[in-house]
Amino acid sequence: FAAANQLAEASFSVWSFGDNRDMANELAALVVAGTKRATTSLLRSFESSDEPLPKPGEFGVVVGGDDRPCCIVRVTEVEVKPMGDVDTRFAWDEGEGDRSLDWWLSTHTRFFTREGATEGFAVDRSTEVVLVRFEAVWPRK
Repeated sequence: FAAANQLAEASFSVWSFGDNRDMANELAALVVAGTKRATTSLLRSFESSDEPLPKPGEFGVVVGGDDRPCCIVRVTEVEVKPMGDVDTRFAWDEGEGDRSLDWWLSTHTRFFTREGATEGFAVDRSTEVVLVRFEAVWPRK
């Protein structure tokens, strides 16, 4: 992909979605199908690891539960806001479940609460999240 697109200087981060093998496979398949065009992470995860936030234009290699590449995405938009301020458009773009805002909020609250339980923090509608929109750029459809 890099050679074909003259991206010799580009760097690629590796993305795996979810917290287990099956979820990673399921969500990677949604990206490949074009249904999933966004993802959400806790801001505190970036801060605690000193990892920089993604930036528009950056590339990610999406891997499944077996750590094998499935596709390449390019970040198009990054926003930080409280979970309670996420809108219906973003929930739809994330492409999971029934794609509604209610489903998104319920599922992400449960998902992030599991992380909070192991790391000792609470999750609620004021918890800051990083909302990343992206486009799949390889393989081309």
